[in-house]
Amino acid sequence: MSDVTTQNAPAVDRVTGPWNDVSLPVAERVEALLAQMTLEEKVSQLGSHWEMREDTEAQGEVAPMEDAMSAGKLPFAQEIVDGEGQLTRTYGTVAVSVADGAKDLRERQAAIISANRFGIPALAHEECLTGFTAYQATVYPTSLAWGATFDPELIEEMAAAIGRDMAAVGAQQGLSPVLDVVRDARWGRVEETIGEDPYVVGTLGTAYVKGLQSGGVIATLKHFAGYAASRAARNHAPVHIGRRELEDLILAPFEMAVREGRVGSVMNSYADIDGEAPAASPWLLTEVLRDRWGFTGTVVADYWSVAFLERMHRVAEDQAEAARLAVTAGLDVELPHTGGYRTLAQQVRDGHLEEAVIDRSVRRVLRQKVQLGMLDAGEGESWEPQIDEAVDLDSAANRALARRVAARSLVLLKNDGVLPAPAEALAGKRVAVIGASADEPRTMMGCYSFPNHVLAKYPAGTFPHQGIGVPMPSILTALRETYDGAEITYSPGAPIVEHDTSGIADAAEQAAAADLAVVTVGDLAGMFGAGTSGEGCDVEDLRLPGAQQELVEAVLEAGERSGTPVVLVVVSGRPYALGGLAERCAAVVQAFFPGEEGGPALASLLSGEIEPVGRLPIGVPVHPGGQPAGYLAAPLGQNSQGVSNLDPTPLYPFGHGLSYSRVEYRGLRLSAEEIAVDGTVEATVTVANTGDRPVDEVVQLYFGDPVAQVARPVRQLLGYARAVLQPGETREVSFQVHADRFSFTGVELRRIVEPGRIDFWAGPSVGDLPLEATVRLSGEIREITGARVLTTPASVS
Repeated sequence: MSDVTTQNAPAVDRVTGPWNDVSLPVAERVEALLAQMTLEEKVSQLGSHWEMREDTEAQGEVAPMEDAMSAGKLPFAQEIVDGEGQLTRTYGTVAVSVADGAKDLRERQAAIISANRFGIPALAHEECLTGFTAYQATVYPTSLAWGATFDPELIEEMAAAIGRDMAAVGAQQGLSPVLDVVRDARWGRVEETIGEDPYVVGTLGTAYVKGLQSGGVIATLKHFAGYAASRAARNHAPVHIGRRELEDLILAPFEMAVREGRVGSVMNSYADIDGEAPAASPWLLTEVLRDRWGFTGTVVADYWSVAFLERMHRVAEDQAEAARLAVTAGLDVELPHTGGYRTLAQQVRDGHLEEAVIDRSVRRVLRQKVQLGMLDAGEGESWEPQIDEAVDLDSAANRALARRVAARSLVLLKNDGVLPAPAEALAGKRVAVIGASADEPRTMMGCYSFPNHVLAKYPAGTFPHQGIGVPMPSILTALRETYDGAEITYSPGAPIVEHDTSGIADAAEQAAAADLAVVTVGDLAGMFGAGTSGEGCDVEDLRLPGAQQELVEAVLEAGERSGTPVVLVVVSGRPYALGGLAERCAAVVQAFFPGEEGGPALASLLSGEIEPVGRLPIGVPVHPGGQPAGYLAAPLGQNSQGVSNLDPTPLYPFGHGLSYSRVEYRGLRLSAEEIAVDGTVEATVTVANTGDRPVDEVVQLYFGDPVAQVARPVRQLLGYARAVLQPGETREVSFQVHADRFSFTGVELRRIVEPGRIDFWAGPSVGDLPLEATVRLSGEIREITGARVLTTPASVS
């Protein structure tokens, strides 16, 4: 920890005024303060500071091009002259206790308050993608696992817990959720997304926003926009998509989070879209986000994206021009530290920039600080962060919640009856546990978890709990506890990252001698090539990493000779091609980085202590090549025998997931055969549990527009709902579908609802839709220019 008190900027006399009067409206307080600020004081609110503490033991970076882009950063004392907009990752940069982080944050805030006339504190932001990215904080399942839950209420509950923990230690803004819609699963950051369907991404992402902000922390949508649709799935690569795909698929979740979630902040995308960098795009940051959707919060820069306008995109001659382009477009705050924005005051004085542009961004920043109570201190008083140093960032309640999310995210892809395998049924028998991920807890977590994001840079043994900082039972440990009456053998077989086949023969031998083989394969998340999944860990194809494909094949061959059933457990940050493997397994389970309680949750699923309720938020492919593919495709994007020999049909489609019982879909009724282009129709689905175990079924409603003025997806998710069914129980699920949900961007790039036939389907996945119905939209083409209905409310009776 650095000694902040020795490097403070000189203190200045404090000025109080109407901006400190809590009885006045927020807007009035902001305008009163803005009118008194000098140009330099205004610009200071648009900057940030990141104290990159030196640690000789740490190896690697936590942000792209971190070392190169930090070269011109000012010391803290110089940075905070006239104030500071934000403080970057006080807790999330190195491993600090709550007490040490609190001390540092208090000292920095006190220095910032003393350095500006109005006593304006900085807003402190942190990462929170898989929970609060801080030392010894709960590691929840990653975003793709949220998608697999299809449970917005649970994700909102989780986010609220994260928000409370962050607020308890003085953080005001969280850089989450990621609302990128997956367009190519080879992209390394797929683990950070919620899936391939914009409605699932939007509903679960909006739930996260509501939860985090209910805890007192501003949520930040990222990455706005198009980041996940890069050419060849490369990180920081160009995006070449049309305006229609951008509007109808990519922007849809962001609009929902802005309109429905009232999100407080948005972060730009690094990628360029058809050559235009979002950080300098007035169309995205002002016209769409603010003018069209009514967003009133702040736009913050993804780290160094202002500098990238000059150095990567090459749309600016220097950092001054980069700053001018960004702030004019509508990017309010430069992160992670002030660079080009330092030039803004002089640019105004030189006549290159209107002061009104600066005022626009400063007004947004001050509004949030007033709303957070950061300017409530009056004369003789001083604001300071309210920090609970006794807070347990990995409390028993947190762990129980992490366990629930993990359990509801596990997807049973295949089962020939071998599962569930109760502990009593395996008593006295031999279970072979195979795979490096079975005994490596880090494989449970995404790249933005603190253990993988920060602690992984340190030598082994530096921190407790296997260097992870929090207790994290491995799959092997959990299986040994669950099956304590069985003989458990273990062989890693093959490492995750390296292509090493030397241990495969031993694994196959153990499998052949066992009554049951559980093979775990998948990813080890890292940063910039240090892992098989995560930021900068893009892949050429979707073959299992390292020699894990050969491992599974060898175990299957051994099992086929000996009669040993094989249960394949994939713990990963992206879907991997399982064609040729899954067909030979007795059962297959998919877990998308299920977090610190993922091991026990998996053991509970295999033993039948819990029911499998997760569903795929993204399809699992047959073949490793042929990417990108996704279910949201027009007819030409589907399988076209006789035209192309490449079949993109997945092995397991979007929405797929089995239970330990049987569910029948018995009827789909519509309340009307025809509605107006601005009307509503109710769709009712009857489902029945015909098995002998309870189920938690995700009933899915899809639609198709068979004749439209542009090519439309053959099927698209319209709504979903969970129906809990006891054995023998029948229930009805009703969806209220407004015609706005059929809208699309037409040939003139206007959002329209077009009259004509709409097909409905209902079922357990996009690949299994046994129920059909049709409604007709009547009237003239209707253009939607303002707010529209974005969701499909559902009820279960």
